[in-house]
Amino acid sequence: MKIEKQFVNIESVVGGRHDVRSSLVWICAGSLIAVSCAEERLDAQQVAASVAATPVVQRVHSPAGAGAAEPHLFAAKDSVLLSWLEPVVGTDRTALRFSRYKGGHWSQPRVIVDRSDLFVNWADFPSLAEDEKGVLFAHWLQKNGTGPYAYDVRMAISSDGGVTWGKSFVLNRDGKQAEHGFATLVPLPGGGVGATWLDGRNMKAGGHDGGDHETGGDMTLRYATIDARGTIAADVPLDERTCECCTTGMAMTAAGPVIVYRDRTADEVRDVSVVNRQAKGWSQPRTLHADGWKIDGCPVNGPQIDALGDRVAVAWFTAAGDKQRAYVALSNDSGAKFGKPIVIDDGKPAGRTDIVVLSREEALVTWLEQTPAGAEIRARRVHFNGKAGPSWKVADSAAARAAGFARMARSGKEVFIAWTEQSATSKRIHVARF
Repeated sequence: MKIEKQFVNIESVVGGRHDVRSSLVWICAGSLIAVSCAEERLDAQQVAASVAATPVVQRVHSPAGAGAAEPHLFAAKDSVLLSWLEPVVGTDRTALRFSRYKGGHWSQPRVIVDRSDLFVNWADFPSLAEDEKGVLFAHWLQKNGTGPYAYDVRMAISSDGGVTWGKSFVLNRDGKQAEHGFATLVPLPGGGVGATWLDGRNMKAGGHDGGDHETGGDMTLRYATIDARGTIAADVPLDERTCECCTTGMAMTAAGPVIVYRDRTADEVRDVSVVNRQAKGWSQPRTLHADGWKIDGCPVNGPQIDALGDRVAVAWFTAAGDKQRAYVALSNDSGAKFGKPIVIDDGKPAGRTDIVVLSREEALVTWLEQTPAGAEIRARRVHFNGKAGPSWKVADSAAARAAGFARMARSGKEVFIAWTEQSATSKRIHVARF
């Protein structure tokens, strides 16, 4: 974690000192084989069909106020929830707020929590989820000690649509003043949510290595369930040594939850791993694809995952061998097996991917692509038969950390996307749909 300090200077990877770029994905036409777009192009017929299907990006009014950032989107049954962090004018406090988009309009923004001790970070941000019974579950990061990176994952629950919220509680129950974050919430069948997060209870405070990581001990990956009463159950470690500050991803498949995250071996290979819930419990971690990215520090480049029934799609970034690459891997069996990765970047990935499964036939991936003018958020469809269409521009952006991570949610036949724009004097959140 330690995002403001704990990152790798990967100028050789992305061409900019202290300009951390995270995962991104780009899809070339062809079979489920990792190929460069220079090697395999879409034929004329595929291009014509894909261009015809390229959607029009429509801007949607954002309910977030001035200075807002770190947006997150969640698709509820008949609406879309947008949550974000926003400074409280005239104070030292920050508020976690949300609004619901339904019937073509945003609801009046409501406050989930408003405090001066929230841990605010460009890459590790709060989220909001709604279970099948309409119960809302929110998570955020809150400081728990005097150390610069001592904070907990806190949660609160609302049973009245967010009008009121119950007393907040700590998800990680180790009681240690350490790093806990990068949580992902996913609704469970029957109600409640599953949560996965990075947990620093086994790390030792004190000295730091060259990458500003805490020395001694390891960051771990954990999972737990939370019901509408706030009862935490099934709290288990899933991996005892992971990368310290990359986003986690989790999706509910027909066979149960599947989690993806950046792992960490003893010799500092930090490829993406996957675990899934099985009849007898959680599987052992397994490498999604052996990229072989050996890097002595956290790249802040976590994977993302989405699912629809037994169809699963994962997007991630690697710079193994000093070559930037972004991939999508697809599964037709609820994540038990994945096909060979598909290269999806446009040649200069700046990372920060997201992915949604649109149907049993295709998924949609977004990422940040470096351009001569700065960066663009781009999107591309990838089909479960291994073929993909051309990319299209969603919006101009910046490659700076302040631009954060664009996030998507599919609602019916529409996809919503939210991102942060950083200007010289302020931040603001934009929303679009296509």
